[in-house]
This record gives sequence, C-alpha cells and structure tokens, in this order.
Amino acid sequence: MGKIIFRKSLAALAVAASIGLSASAFAADTGGLKIKVTDANGRAIVGATVKVNTPESLTSKEAVSDAEGYVRLVGLDPSHKYHVDIAGNGYLPLAADQVRVVTGKNLSLSYVLNNEDMETIEVTGRQAATLDTTSSVVGLDLTLDLVDSLPTQRSYQSYLQLVPGVKPSAGNNPSSKSGVNYSDIPDSRYGGAGSSSDNVYYIDGVNVTDNSTGTFGANFNSEIIQEQQIITGGIPAKYAGGAGLVSRVSTKSGSNEFHGSINYYLQNDSLVSDYKPDSISEASFKNFDAAVTLGGPIIEDKLWFFASYQVKNEKNDVPDPATGAVARSVENDAKLGFGKLTWQATDDDRLTLTFFNDPTSISGTTQVTTPNNRDRAREQGGDNYKIDYSHSWDYLVLNVGYMDHEGELTDIAADQSNFNDVAFNGFPSSQATESLGGLGANTVRFRNKKGGYINLEYYLDTDFGDHSFEFGYEIENNENFSNQVYTGSDAARYTSISTQNAGVTLDEYIGAGWVGSRRFSGVDYARVITAINDSSDKAFYVDLLDTDADGVVSSAELGALTFDSTVGNPNGQINNYRIQQIVQAPAKLETKGQIFYVQDSWTLDQLTIVGGLRAEKWDHIDDSGNKIFTFGWDVAPRLSAVYDINGDGDSKVWGFAGRYYDPVRTNMTSFAGVLAGQVTEESLFIKDRWLNFRTRGGAKQPDAIFAPTTETTYTDEIMLGYSKNVSDDMTVSATYTDRKTKDILEDYDLDLYSNVLKDTLFELPISYFGYDTAPAANYFLANLEGAKRVYKGYEFSFRKHRSNDNWQMLASYTHNDAKGNSNSDSNADYQGDIERYDPRAPNQYGKQPGNIEDQLKFAGSYFFDNGFEIGAVYSWNSGTLYSETESVGGRHLPIAVDTPYEYGGYTHDWIREGAVGSHSTPSYGTLDLRVKYEMDFDIYKAEFFLDIFNALDNQAVIREQDLFYGGGGFEFGEAQAWIEPRRFYLGGRLSF
Repeated sequence: MGKIIFRKSLAALAVAASIGLSASAFAADTGGLKIKVTDANGRAIVGATVKVNTPESLTSKEAVSDAEGYVRLVGLDPSHKYHVDIAGNGYLPLAADQVRVVTGKNLSLSYVLNNEDMETIEVTGRQAATLDTTSSVVGLDLTLDLVDSLPTQRSYQSYLQLVPGVKPSAGNNPSSKSGVNYSDIPDSRYGGAGSSSDNVYYIDGVNVTDNSTGTFGANFNSEIIQEQQIITGGIPAKYAGGAGLVSRVSTKSGSNEFHGSINYYLQNDSLVSDYKPDSISEASFKNFDAAVTLGGPIIEDKLWFFASYQVKNEKNDVPDPATGAVARSVENDAKLGFGKLTWQATDDDRLTLTFFNDPTSISGTTQVTTPNNRDRAREQGGDNYKIDYSHSWDYLVLNVGYMDHEGELTDIAADQSNFNDVAFNGFPSSQATESLGGLGANTVRFRNKKGGYINLEYYLDTDFGDHSFEFGYEIENNENFSNQVYTGSDAARYTSISTQNAGVTLDEYIGAGWVGSRRFSGVDYARVITAINDSSDKAFYVDLLDTDADGVVSSAELGALTFDSTVGNPNGQINNYRIQQIVQAPAKLETKGQIFYVQDSWTLDQLTIVGGLRAEKWDHIDDSGNKIFTFGWDVAPRLSAVYDINGDGDSKVWGFAGRYYDPVRTNMTSFAGVLAGQVTEESLFIKDRWLNFRTRGGAKQPDAIFAPTTETTYTDEIMLGYSKNVSDDMTVSATYTDRKTKDILEDYDLDLYSNVLKDTLFELPISYFGYDTAPAANYFLANLEGAKRVYKGYEFSFRKHRSNDNWQMLASYTHNDAKGNSNSDSNADYQGDIERYDPRAPNQYGKQPGNIEDQLKFAGSYFFDNGFEIGAVYSWNSGTLYSETESVGGRHLPIAVDTPYEYGGYTHDWIREGAVGSHSTPSYGTLDLRVKYEMDFDIYKAEFFLDIFNALDNQAVIREQDLFYGGGGFEFGEAQAWIEPRRFYLGGRLSF
C-alpha cells in the first residue's frame, strides 16, 4: 500500500468532543475524503497528485494515489465547498467543485482522468450521496444552507427535529430512541413529556450541557453554524455516549475575503391565527430577532476572524386556563455574542481562540399551568472560552486545548410569601386553590465546566490494511453552585390540608383519592415515632397518641392522628407538613473526571473494523472541598464492522455493539454533598405544635450518602444497518437498534429497605449497600435493584441532496418500542422510598411514559432559477404515552389501588394494573412551509423569507391530564396543551 504524504497542516478547528454530563472526550472536529483515481477504462492510476482546499477554511491538503488508485485525505474542516485538483503523469488535469466534507466521516469519491482531451476537465463533486463505508455512526449532518431552506425556528435545538427518530419537544430538549422522554414533575422547567436529560450539546468543543439537569445550557446565533452533526447511535469509543443524542456544532472561521450579513425576523399577533381552545384564546405574543455577522482576513492565508452579535426579544401574554383572561405578560430578552480567531502560524501549526456568551433575562414563565403566584423571573447564560492548538507531522496529528463554560440559572420568585400546596379529598379543586403562596425560594445557580484535553491521531498504511489510531485524555471539572433562600415570614414551605377536610386522619391522608400535592408519606412514620421518643415533649405526644396506654406510640396509633388546626398557617388552611430553612448558606459542589480512550479503525479491502475502549473515572466533591465518593474506572468497549458491499463506496452493511456509561450528574452530588451549606428541618403538625422528624443537610447527619456498592448507570447497544446510494445524489438507509439500560441510580430510604429496621417484601440486606451497620443519613444513593429499561426500534431514511436539479429532501419513518419499570435518570425520586413504586413491585413494568411509538418525517425544498425557493417540513407522530398517576410530593406517580391487596405474602396498596404507560395523546401531523426569494446585485445578496408554521392550523392536543383524580381544574385525560395555531414569520437578510 502506498503511503499518504501530508503536505499541509492538519486542520485545527479542533472541537473537544466534550460529550455532556456523561463525560467528555476531545477530538478534532474534522472529516476526510477517500478518492479513487482511474483512467477511462477503469484502471487505477498510480502516483496521481490530489490537492483539496476550500474558501471556508485555512485547511489545504495534498496526497498521492497508491497502487490501487486511492488517496486518503484526513483532517479536513467541514465544508460543502471543497475544490479538488487532480493531476497524473500522462493525463489531463481534472478539477471538481462543491465537494462535501462532513465531520467524523471519510466520504468516498471516484474520478476519471482522460488522456484524450486537451483542456482541464471541470466537474461537480459527488458531494451529495457519498457514503462513509468505514463508519457505523448513525445520525444526520446539517449545514446552514440546508436549514436556511426549511421552515425552522432559527436555533440549533430546533434543527434537531429534522433528525429521524427525534421526538417533539416544547422545551427544546428532545429525546431520541431510548432516551428518557418524561419527568414526573410536570410543572418544573423540564417536566412532563417531551423533555430528555440524556442529550449532549456542545459548540466548538465547549460542552454547554447543564451538568445538573442534563439539558442544554447555552444558546448562540444559528448564523455562525458551519455544520451541525447529530449522532443518535453507533458512537465510537472516542466519544462519550448514552441513551440520548449528541449535537455537535462546528462554527465558521472566516475566509480570505470579507463576508458578512445583517438579518431581521419578526412575528406578532396579526400574523397568528386565533387559538381554538377557549382556555387559551387570549394568548398572544410578538417577537423579533436581529443579527449581524462579519468574517474575513486579518492576514491572508494566516490569520482569520469571524464575529457575530444577535439580539432576540419575545413578549407573551399568558392566559389563565380557568378563565381564558390574560394572567400575565412575559418578556424574554437575549443578547448572543460570538468571536473566533484562527491563526495558521506555519504549514503544520494552528491556534484557534473562541469566545461566545448568551446573557438572557426572562421576566416569567409562559406555561399556562403555572399560576401567577408561583411564577419567577430568571437570569441565565454566561461566558464561554476555548483555546486549541494543533500540530501535524506526516502521519501524526496532535491537538491540545482548554475550555471554560459558564452557565447561570438564577430564579427570583414573583411572590415572596410562603409556598403552600393544599390537598383535597373528594372536593373539586382548581389550580388557584391547590397552589397557594409563592414559589417558596429565590435561588442563585451556576453550572460551570472547565476542562483540558490532548488528542493524538496516527495514520498507518500497511500491506494488511490501513489503520487510523486515536488516543485521547481529558480532565474535566463540573461545578454546581447554588445559594437558595427560602421566602416567607418563617422561611418555610408548607403542604396543607383543605379546611373542607378537617378531621382527616394521617392514615386517610396518605391514602388514595386526594387532589393536590402531599409531601408526607407512610415511610415517614418510623421517623416521626423516633422523633417523638427523642423529643423533650415526649410526654405530650405519648399522652395524645398512645391509645392503648402501653407507653409508646405505634404506627397504627400515629395513623389515627387527626388534623384540624389552622393556627399559624400562612393561608388559613389546616396544618400538616412544613420544611423550614434553619441555616442558609451558599454551596459549591463539584465532580472531577478523567477520561481516556484508545481506538483503531482498520480497513482491509472492503472491510473496516473499528474497535476501541473508553474509560472514565469521577470524583464527587462536597461543599467543603472534600471527596465524598469516587466512581472508579468504568471501561466501555465498542466494536463495529462495516462492509463495502461492492467495493465502490456506494453501499454498505454494518453491525455495532458497545456500552455507554452515564456518569452521575452534579444534582446527586448536591444531594449528598451539602455539609457546610443549607440546613432544613421537616416537621409534622401534631395537635398544636410542630414536631421536627428529619433534618436535611449539615455535617451531623448528611441528607444522603453514596452507598459503597454504587455503580455507574450503563446502556448496552446493538445495531445493524444498511445504506446505499440509489443515484448520484440519493441515499437510503435502514437500521435496527436494541438497547438495555441497567444499574439505574436512585435514592433509598433504609427505614423501608433495610431488614435491620423493617420487614418488607422487597427488603434488601444492609450488605447490599456495602455496610455492616447503617450509618447516619436520611437517604442512600445506590443502584435501583431490579430496574431496567429495554428499547427496540427500527428506522428507515431517505436523503436526496441538492444537485443540478435544484431540489433536496429528507424523509424518515421510525418505530420505537420502549418498556421498563423505571423512569429514573440520575434523580432522587420515590422508587427507593415507597414500596409500591419499587421496580420489582406488581404492575410497575410497562410501556415507558413519554415515548412516541411511531414517527414519520418529510423535509425538502426546491430552488427555482428565478430566485424563489420553496421549503416544507411535515411531521406526524402516533401520540405521547402517559400513565394514570396521582400527586405525591409534587410528582405524578403511577396511581395506587383504592383497596390494598395481598401480593407475595404482603398486603399493600400496590400500583393499579394497567396504570403505567397505558394511555396516549391523539396522533397528529403538522405542516410547515417556507417561501424564500434571493436577489443578487453587485457583491451583495438580498434574501426575503416567509415561514408558515402549522400551515393547516391543526391545533392538536399534545398533553393531557395524567392525574387520575384530576388537579388544577383538569379532569383525567382532559387536554392541557395544544400545538400553536397557524403563524407567519417574516424575515430578511442582506449579505456580502
């Protein structure tokens, strides 16, 4: 095999593939080309010189064809405007334009040199339907010229909806394949269906994923995107991965000529159809979006710059769902800056500096289910930096760099009074009567990330195939800073009982049939009894509750406690539960990680084997700076085999098997690591006084600790696939995916689960958690015994790239079969606290809430020679699955039976049969349209846009009430959210 000779430096638009909360590995954000050079009779041409360059990058490459006529060019920055020059001894030169290079792919091309003509042959590169016949990675590659031809919402999050299998998401954190698509806290920022915490978002190597929530943590101007690659499966070892998608944005770098743009978009009520549901008929909004970009040379061929600034403003009138009248007006004001310098110091050395920020002020929430008294103002965003250096030798490429991401997320309550949720039994309530008082706290948060990385790539051609070796090492530090201040006269948050239900017993209160959130549960009985025995008022409590006069209070006697006092209640309701902030102090929690990977891509003739190992190690640091737990080196093997069926780069089959780890986020570090910061006390109201039964936070008794036996959650994936070019610009693909997720993390209450303390059906020995005796803590973070999620899905896709016939298209169909007995995703929920929610309990296993089983997508555009272009996106789905639930502790959990029954020798109020994942919202489809007109004059180009979203005005239901007993004035199955009505969006851009 001939050897590739590198003449120019390898591209250093290195993007640290710092993949999300899972962990990060850094690798050059570059692609490659595999070009075959033949004569008119199909014979390989040896020694032909191939040169490539693009006006969008400082990268240029040169190589010589080997004995089989092949040239492999690597380290190319993504662009669809590459120019290829080929010259062979005795042959006339050939030039090709508009050749496409995609991040992480080695696309195959073939060219024929002619020895008959007397002039250089100009051809257009087969940029459209080229396949990477060495890769099993599944996803979609997007460029700005593609998304600019389609009706989209001008954000990298909205572009995700073009990807096969990505589910709709009102909050722009969509799920893909087996990613959890549901939060059981539906009134939170990320709650309900359509929100995933499994995704990874990064821009130019800066990981902008929120390290606590797992959702996107930054915004930027879509005009800066050079390429956005979304990976949904078959992820190689050099990248972290998990159950969700990976969004990787590469930005523009400038050029040898000055280029820039000015654009303006607007929308208001006059461009929107009427809302059909009466409850939101008064909703209204207006917005504008203005941006400028400028890029060019500081020193030609040496130093380039690119800069952008965007201002976005949106105002919404939010209706009251009970009356339809305007409840509040909300304004969202964002200013997004970006700057980048690229210095090609020598042919082999490049330095890249990147900065962007996104300060945003939001005056309130636009969720109609959030009452005004629970509203909040938000400040978010922050500064982001990255510095990257690369050097290349003939066969070796080095990338080193450092990145710093800042993410503020501060909330200020609109109502500074005490939080007070009120529960009702058998009484029709409304949201206004359930949710009294304010939000309950003002909270300053920062989710920051810093990291350094080194990446090496080594290319070797041998008589036994070509090798591409990769090695990477990274260190990463995630910070979760929080300073929470409880509001209200006594710095306390309440859950109360409606005065309509005065005299209810504690046993009755924790039973079925209640509307509204309840914070107290049966598992707390033992804590209350212990608190009674330790109290200085023990005699009072024993005299009140000890009905059999044996000197102690039993669980049955505690359950007979009645509630009827309103003394001191901030809203005149019946006192039940209170959590009070005793110590207020800021806390900074951290996770510190080391990541290592090694990988080899070996190609022999038509077969490519990609094998690698990825290892991650994470330390969790408390708010005093001490290490509280270490997850040792988790090693994830990944292996794929890809076969070029005919050896011509036009078709392939592949298989992939690998493991993805999902390291614990900083939200769990905060749960276990607040030892010097905030301290709260939980109390139950008994007769005329509050009894503190649990202290949370502080060094004396930590709120939670990591059990020594805790392992990292992992997902095993098997994929099979087939792809084929059906023409020069059309590709079809089919994939099958099988995933299993295990070692799911939860918090355990040992009062329920340790046989040392209580005998239950699902008791676990204390040794399960790694202890001989239980240490002092409220909860223990451990793997949820018996928990699993199983996913099987298949996907068919078609892509037609734009070529000489002026049209392009994306089409896909996806089927998702997702089942399991847990929706936990590195969170503190109730599956380790209440016996009926144990994954092993009856009726817990079922279809996964939030899943959408079937999806169909079409997107395409046609460009007319007169300057007009028409684009359309049509999406259909079969509806979102949801469970029959009840409200427990602010969460919507599968509903219990009314009458306890025996199972496994234990009588308990188990989950109802068929409650989990048993319902679905209606199926629906939406059609979006775009009309664009381009006009060229001199060096300028003017573009005018008209987008029509939901052109058919199908205001379909996308969310239904899942509380079986209703809540907030909505009955079970009643519509709560709809597709927005038909709306027009106007815009224009002037560029040069």
